[in-house]
Amino acid sequence: MNESKFGLRCALLLGLAAYSTAVPAQQDAAHSVVLHAARLLEVGTGRLIAPGEILIDGERISAVGSTVAHPSGGQFIDLGNTTLLPGLIDAHVHLFLHPGAEDLQTVQESVPQRTIMAALAAKEDLMAGFTAERDMGTEGAESADTAVRRAIDAGLIPGPRLRVSGNAIDILGGHEDAVGFNPAQHILSNATYANGVDELVTAIRAQHKEGSDFVKIYETGLDEMRDGVLHAPYLYTVAELNAAVEEAARLGVVVAVHATAEPGTMYAARAGVASIDHATQLSDETMQLMKEKHIPAVPTFSLFEYLAEHAANPAEAQQARALFEYKAREFRKQINAGISFVVGSDVGPFPHGTQAREFELMVKYGMRPLAVLQADMLNGARLLGWEGQIGELKPGYYADIVAVPGNPLEDITAVEHVVFVMKGGIVARRSPPIGP
Repeated sequence: MNESKFGLRCALLLGLAAYSTAVPAQQDAAHSVVLHAARLLEVGTGRLIAPGEILIDGERISAVGSTVAHPSGGQFIDLGNTTLLPGLIDAHVHLFLHPGAEDLQTVQESVPQRTIMAALAAKEDLMAGFTAERDMGTEGAESADTAVRRAIDAGLIPGPRLRVSGNAIDILGGHEDAVGFNPAQHILSNATYANGVDELVTAIRAQHKEGSDFVKIYETGLDEMRDGVLHAPYLYTVAELNAAVEEAARLGVVVAVHATAEPGTMYAARAGVASIDHATQLSDETMQLMKEKHIPAVPTFSLFEYLAEHAANPAEAQQARALFEYKAREFRKQINAGISFVVGSDVGPFPHGTQAREFELMVKYGMRPLAVLQADMLNGARLLGWEGQIGELKPGYYADIVAVPGNPLEDITAVEHVVFVMKGGIVARRSPPIGP
């Protein structure tokens, strides 16, 4: 057995063993649980309640306040000097990717192998506090994300609540078409080909049949910095995107796009997509359309930072750093323009479970900690279609709750050190209490 196969087998066995020993003792969420911590954040208002308590009955929250009823026979969990928050949301993940060459993962790894690794990635994300995620394309694994989502929903494996897209959709020669390979080898695209309206509609219908929750489309091609300005070709016209949005709406779902630069970002905004992911370059007209149509940007700083720090050679490193710096400057303009944001990291090309760095970067480049938390929890719940169900600590909401040390309004890096995770009333992770 070669080293890579042995490593994968060990990872799978360790992951399953850990889950089999941890879950049975926590499987029953029918009883009452009271969580107690030094603080509790009202995300909508920014008000800190101290101390903070939450009463959970089954999978939902029953009461929230500085003190709540303590039912006889219920469980009491003291989380010490922590702050209770709604579960974190990552609106841009790739469960079917791991660090390394993306095209080679599609070529060298089977879909069953990648599905096993996706299940392990989902667990890593949950343990880091992400109780809900949007998987933005399986990168060639077709509808395997539907299987992962269903296994999580059935309680067979641990992981976040998922919205999945199946394969992303791309044109021939587009962003995910393995253009660096010898064309004579006919290497498959990491996305589903759709050239023109008819093929777009067919692809959307096929993915919906296979269980997708939304549509992911690549709207811009490869990024290139020239004379300090980002350039990326658009892939679909406004008319084509309009057709995709219309077909998705017929099926009761939405379209999210990978779009980094003009005019692709403007075309996406004109078509009324649900989100513009990456959104590095947005013109004034595009931002005005986004505000009018309530289209958020999902910046994905973490991926851009990772690529700048892990480039294959000095030339690529210089290009990646220039793009990252450009993105930071443009982000400040977007904040000043008043568009809305959702937190998404693009985790997958970098290690799963580490993506809370995104919160820190969004603060570093211009947002207040509370604004980032609201972008994540309030805007994220809305984008994923779970508004009124997750994203706040309120009676009737799912008991998706995390605890972080200290006060994230003062130090946003607290979300990178989650010590307690509950999803749907079931404890997924619990560290020893933190003292005064």
